Amino acid sequence: MNKKRLLIIFVKNPELGKCKTRLAATIGDKKALNFYRNMLHRTKQVTEKVDGNKAIYYSSFLDFDDLWSNEPPFYKALQKQNPDLGIKMKSAFEEAFQNGYESVCIIGSDCWALDDKVIEQAFKALESKDAVLGPSNDGGYYLLGMNQLHSEVFSDKEWSTETVAPSTIKDFKKLGLKYVLLQELTDIDNEEDLRTIPKAQIERLLK
Repeated sequence: MNKKRLLIIFVKNPELGKCKTRLAATIGDKKALNFYRNMLHRTKQVTEKVDGNKAIYYSSFLDFDDLWSNEPPFYKALQKQNPDLGIKMKSAFEEAFQNGYESVCIIGSDCWALDDKVIEQAFKALESKDAVLGPSNDGGYYLLGMNQLHSEVFSDKEWSTETVAPSTIKDFKKLGLKYVLLQELTDIDNEEDLRTIPKAQIERLLK
């Protein structure tokens, strides 16, 4: 177990009408909730294989009776209660580095194609680079990793827009950071994004 690595996993508490709202707009709240619950299970299965500690950051409240383990290498925390995603992520990275971690990556739970090999590739990149970014096809990113806190990458961003990844890369360059770009993957945010998942899997995910 590499105790110098931390994988931060941002999740939403799976509540009807409060998760995957863009997807729910066309397929309904119930199917969207089912989909998100299944994505959480997939994220758990993927991250269990990753070498290092994992911190589950909940959106609303700590849940000690859900699918995530309450034992190491997992631990649970609450996202900073602020509407700005950048502030939430910055706070989580700050806590990680204050706790002595040397390589920190953050992911969400919306990327079907993200697997343990991609996450391991990110941590491997941080052995020789300052930062790593996994861009998503909507202009955002599904993974961000750093070896020390660079607060600038969380500031002045229009979150949930196509400008996020390009703006973050611009920050890397401005700061003089050596960085690696991972392969582009798709975050599942709306019904059109579902088409990137095999049809048989989609039917299972919505039940």
